[in-house]
Amino acid sequence: MATRQPVDDKVREALSRPMTVVDVSTTGRKSGQERRIEIVMHNIGGRLYISGQPSRTRRSWLANLDANSKFTVHLKRGVKADLPATAREITDPSERRQVLEQVARHWKRDDVDIMVEYSPLIEVTI
Repeated sequence: MATRQPVDDKVREALSRPMTVVDVSTTGRKSGQERRIEIVMHNIGGRLYISGQPSRTRRSWLANLDANSKFTVHLKRGVKADLPATAREITDPSERRQVLEQVARHWKRDDVDIMVEYSPLIEVTI
């Protein structure tokens, strides 16, 4: 996992975008090995979220974060930085709907009910 880096103006600007493609590294809940995937992070009202396409199966990255909420966000477009982060899974239906309505707009989707039911959703704290 990454070591702490100061958050400079370029990093702040990258985090302030409505959507940005990042990599995240989690610790495998069974293997203990680092697992890295590419995913979209959303800035909604100054708060950072990661979601995903609706699926009836639990994503490995989310299961890994259940076991260890600490992970690393890797900025890679425009500015490169490895940022230590903490995840909070959002399970409350009304909070999920509020956030996922915004995510659906970013993705130009019209199936918010399905997203609320089946999409992974975490709030990211850097």
